[in-house]
Amino acid sequence: MESGLLDDLDRRLAHALQLDGRASFSTIASVLGVSDQTVARRYRKLRSSGVLRVVGVPEAAPLGQVHWLVRLRCVPDAAGAIAAALARRSDTQWVSLMSGGTEIVCFVRAPLREETDGLLLGQLPRTPRVVSMTAYRLLRRFAGGPAGWPGRSSALSAAQVAALRPALTSVSYFPEPGDVGLLTALAHDGRVDMATLSTASGRSESTVRRRLAALRGSGALYFDVEVDAALLGYPLTATLWLTVAPSALESTGLALAKHPQVAFAAATTGPANIVANVGCRDDAALYAYLAEDLGGLAGVQQVETAPMIRTLKRFGTLQPV
Repeated sequence: MESGLLDDLDRRLAHALQLDGRASFSTIASVLGVSDQTVARRYRKLRSSGVLRVVGVPEAAPLGQVHWLVRLRCVPDAAGAIAAALARRSDTQWVSLMSGGTEIVCFVRAPLREETDGLLLGQLPRTPRVVSMTAYRLLRRFAGGPAGWPGRSSALSAAQVAALRPALTSVSYFPEPGDVGLLTALAHDGRVDMATLSTASGRSESTVRRRLAALRGSGALYFDVEVDAALLGYPLTATLWLTVAPSALESTGLALAKHPQVAFAAATTGPANIVANVGCRDDAALYAYLAEDLGGLAGVQQVETAPMIRTLKRFGTLQPV
C-alpha cells in the first residue's frame, strides 16, 4: 500500500471475494497458495482500513423491483446538500457528485408498479435549486453485477476462478419472513457471521444457511466487492451517456462488457440508451478510450462524458466524509 495501490495478493484476494464473497479463508488460501492466517490478516487489514468491503446486493427483478438511474442538474451551491439528502434515503443505492459539483447521479430501487412521478418527482425537494432531472429505467445490464468489473476481476487464472466460483442450484424466488432483515444485514457486511444473520432475520442459523443458498440460487442475491478504483490504478472515473442505434444496442453492450475500463454498463430508457461507468489512469487514458475504443464501435452515435468527483453512497451504505 506504500505506492497507493493494492499489491498482487490484495488484488487476488479481491478477485476471490468477487467470485464468492462468503468463501472461507481456508478455501481462498488453498486456491491462492498462501496460508489461512495470511488471507485472514490481509482481509481484516483491508476491511478495517475501509479499503475493501464485501457486500450482499439484492437483485431488483426477482424481488419485484426495478432500477432507475436518476440524473439531476443543480445550481453550484446546492448539489452537495441535495446529494447528501438523497444518500440518506433508503431507496438509493449509489449517489455521486459529478461534473464540477453541479450534477448528481444516483441509482434508485423502486417497486415494479410504482408510478415514476410519485417515486422521484414527488419526493424531491420543491426547490429551484434543482435545475433539471432525468430518470432512466435500466432495461438490461451488460457489465457489472455478479460478473464484477474486469479491471478488478482479472487477477486469478481460469483454473483458480473455476475452483472458487460457487456451484449454485437454480431455484425460483419466493419471499419469506425474515428476508428483509437478512438482506439488510448482508448489505452492510457480506461476510457477517451466521449468529448475526440469525438475529437479524429472526431465524435459526441452519435456516439462514438454507435461505442464503436459495437467495443466491434464485438470483435474488449476489455478492460484490467494494474497492476504491484509485487503488486499482484507475483514479479517474466517469459516467458515459451513449446514444446508440437501436439495431446496435446488443452488439454495443456486449462490446462494452469486454472493455477493462468499463465497471458497469446497461441499456436504459431515456434520451441516452446506454449508460456506462468507466475507470481510467488519467485524462490521456480517458481520451484514448473515448477516441479509440468507443470510436471503434460503429453503432455509437453520440457520447456525453461526466467525470465523478465524489461518491457519497455505495451499495446502499453511506461513505465516510
